[in-house]
Amino acid sequence: MSNYDSVDFFTDPSLVPDPHPYFDHLRSKNPVLRLPHHNVVAITGYDEATAVYKDPDTFSNCVALGGPFPPLPFEPEGSDLEDLTPLIDQHRSQFPMFEHMVTMDPPDHTRARSILSRLLTPSRLKENEEFMWRLADRQLEEFLGTGECEFIAEYSKPFATLVIADLLGVPEEDHKEFRSVLGADRPGARVGALDHESVGINPLQWLDDKFCSYIEGRRSAPRDDVLTALATAKYPDGSTPEVIEVSRSATFLFAAGQETTAKLLSAALQVLGDRPDIQQRLREDRSLIPAFIEESLRFESPVKSDSRLARRRATIGGVDIPAGTVVMVLPGAANRDPRRFEDPHEFHLDRKNVREHMAFARGVHSCPGGPLARVEGRVSIERILDRMSEISISETKHGPARDRRYTYEPTYILRGLSELHLTFTPRPALAAAH
Repeated sequence: MSNYDSVDFFTDPSLVPDPHPYFDHLRSKNPVLRLPHHNVVAITGYDEATAVYKDPDTFSNCVALGGPFPPLPFEPEGSDLEDLTPLIDQHRSQFPMFEHMVTMDPPDHTRARSILSRLLTPSRLKENEEFMWRLADRQLEEFLGTGECEFIAEYSKPFATLVIADLLGVPEEDHKEFRSVLGADRPGARVGALDHESVGINPLQWLDDKFCSYIEGRRSAPRDDVLTALATAKYPDGSTPEVIEVSRSATFLFAAGQETTAKLLSAALQVLGDRPDIQQRLREDRSLIPAFIEESLRFESPVKSDSRLARRRATIGGVDIPAGTVVMVLPGAANRDPRRFEDPHEFHLDRKNVREHMAFARGVHSCPGGPLARVEGRVSIERILDRMSEISISETKHGPARDRRYTYEPTYILRGLSELHLTFTPRPALAAAH
């Protein structure tokens, strides 16, 4: 077992299978605690995490994906320590994935996010949900007859990929290419690898290039489609974004939405397989599915760590945080803070305050795809319950109920299963009327 007082959260693989005992240890010392490595302060408390998320003027997103890696591209000293904003702005292009909205601060972040408002409209989301129902059936049909599956590769990855492709208006004839490229190499999965080899690499380059070609094509030859709406979107001040700026707004939504949904779905099916009592309750009362999705998000938050850089000296939870400190919010820890959630390490379908979880963060950087992920979860669980009975975890692959063997993706930023093998009894399509 690791010594929690000296372990390096960013490199130690022993924390990957179950980080929660480590998070509990940190919180027991202080919900705001300086770690022994990399000049990082860890936030494991719910209220303290909320305070950081709600204060973008003090805590910059420039290190959101890199955390302490690479080191800051400047050495603040003297009067600089009063406010690092000028230095951050000067060196912005040296931070990992600086060109994407997740690392931006207002007002640039506000401008970039405004482009997505052309996509996330009620009518567009309704059309996208109708596509989800058809896609769920199509995806399930690929393996239902076998009575078993590796759920992540055979359902959650392709489903999440093609839902976002449809939302963004990717032409149907290109869906196969997207599934092939992104199924083998999910663009967000490498971010935060324990070996740090992905630092400085833009894993979204293929998507950037693809959407640039779409946007350029629609600007020169508009059509009556979603990509044209995206291509002709303007900033709030009436100016026209550069093609690459539109592309990056779309591609980050693509990558983030794909990762969040794939991890949500696998966590939810893991519960269904391990908890036949919960599976039965959902079969008997489908109105419980939204609460099940929320508790799945709280219990296994897809984002494990979310970093900020203190622009100036601040105090969080009574702890002094000097300018230049990387402040690492741990959403999975905050979502199991016993001061906010009773019996936090247990999965409770009837949890009254479950929607208070921060799996999608808080504040200006709350995940724009959160509502979409919730619908994807609801549609998928509905269809899976319709088309499968007796869903179980494969004991051949994961061991018996009292001694499960699960593997998780080795990153310090994301939390998700590497694979999930299920067995089930197929049900006929007739039972799946929507």
